[in-house]
Amino acid sequence: MKVFVVIFFILQTGPVWSQQKDNLPNVFIITTDGFRWQEIFNGADSSLINNPRFVEDTGLLKQQYWSDDLTERRKKLLPFFWNVIQTDGTISGNRNYGNEVNVYNLYKISYPGYNEILTGYADKRLIPNLAIRNRNENVLEFLNRQQGYTGKVVAFSSWNMIPFILDEKRSHIPVNSGYEMLDDSHDSINSLINQVQRAVRNKGKTRHDLLTYASAKNYIENEHPKVVFLALGETDEFAHMGKYDQYLQKAHQFDQMIAELWYYVQTDPFYKDNTTFILTTDHGRGSKSARWQNHGFWIKGSGQAWMAMLGPGILALGEKKGKETIYQKQIASTIAVLVGEKFESDHPVAKPLGEIKTTASEKESSKARSILNK
Repeated sequence: MKVFVVIFFILQTGPVWSQQKDNLPNVFIITTDGFRWQEIFNGADSSLINNPRFVEDTGLLKQQYWSDDLTERRKKLLPFFWNVIQTDGTISGNRNYGNEVNVYNLYKISYPGYNEILTGYADKRLIPNLAIRNRNENVLEFLNRQQGYTGKVVAFSSWNMIPFILDEKRSHIPVNSGYEMLDDSHDSINSLINQVQRAVRNKGKTRHDLLTYASAKNYIENEHPKVVFLALGETDEFAHMGKYDQYLQKAHQFDQMIAELWYYVQTDPFYKDNTTFILTTDHGRGSKSARWQNHGFWIKGSGQAWMAMLGPGILALGEKKGKETIYQKQIASTIAVLVGEKFESDHPVAKPLGEIKTTASEKESSKARSILNK
C-alpha cells in the first residue's frame, strides 16, 4: 500500500512550467503487452469473468466491469477508448466486422512483435525473448537523426528486454526499462521513484506499470521529448498467471494512464494540438477461454491485434467497421509519415497506414502527402 501511495503522490506532483512550441509534430507510441482485441471491442469476456479459476471474486469484478449491454460493458473497462478515441480518433481491429489488425511475424511473441512495430519489418529469424541485440534499424533511431528531433526521442518500458530490441548501444536512444534506476541527481521525483523501486520485492523482468508510467511522465514534463515510446507490460504478466481479474484491472489502468497523459499533452502549450498517440499491442493471445493465458505461433488468436490512433494527424473515423486488413509492420512508416518523413532502411519497410491527415507545418504536410501518394 505504501508503494502505491508514493506513486500517487508522484503522479500528482510535477513541474508547472513548459517549453515553447516549435510546430514540428510530436508522436507518442504506447503499447500494452499481450492485450486481446476481444476485450478492446467486447469488454470483459463472460466465459472468463464468471470463472472462479481465473477470478477471485466474480461478483465484485462483475460490478466493476460487467454489463449485458456491449456498449456499456466496453466503456466500463476502457472509458477513454470509448468516450474520447471513438469520437476523435480511430480504432481498428474489430474482427466481428471483418476489420483486422494482424501480426505479420511468424512467432507471435514479444521480441518479434516489438521488432515488427518499431522496424516495420517482420524478421523471419526467430529472436526469442532474450537479451539479444537487434540488428534491424528502428524508426526511433531514424527519427533521432532527423533535423528537429535529434536528442528528443526517448523510450520507457516495463519489460527489461526493450533496450535490446531497440539496440540502445547502437541507436543511442535513451531507454529506461525494468527496474533500472533513474538519474536523480537533480530531480526529487526521480529520487522518490528510485526509492520505491528499491523497495519492491521479487523484482522480475517486468516493472510495475505505474512505476514505468510515473518515470515517463516526469521525463515528459521536464524534458518535453518529441517522440516517446512507452511500453507497458502487466496485462501480459497477469494473463500468463491466469489472473483474469488482474488482467482486467491492468487494462483499465492502462486506459486511465492514456487518459491522464492525453489530458496533459492537450493542456501543455508545447504539445497541445500537435501530438499524435498511436496505441497498440505486440501480439494477441488465445481466442478461446481454455487458451487465453498463452500465445505463440501454435495458439490460434495470437496473431490478432488491434490499434488506436488519436491526434491532429489522424482522421476521426471512430470504430472502423468496414472489412479491411492492416498489419503491425505498417506502424513504423506511419510514425515517420506523421512527422513528414519517409522511413527507409537496409531491410524492407511496410507502407504506412491510410487514415492520416496532415496538420503540421505546410512543409511537413507537403512531405507527408507526397510520401502517402507514392
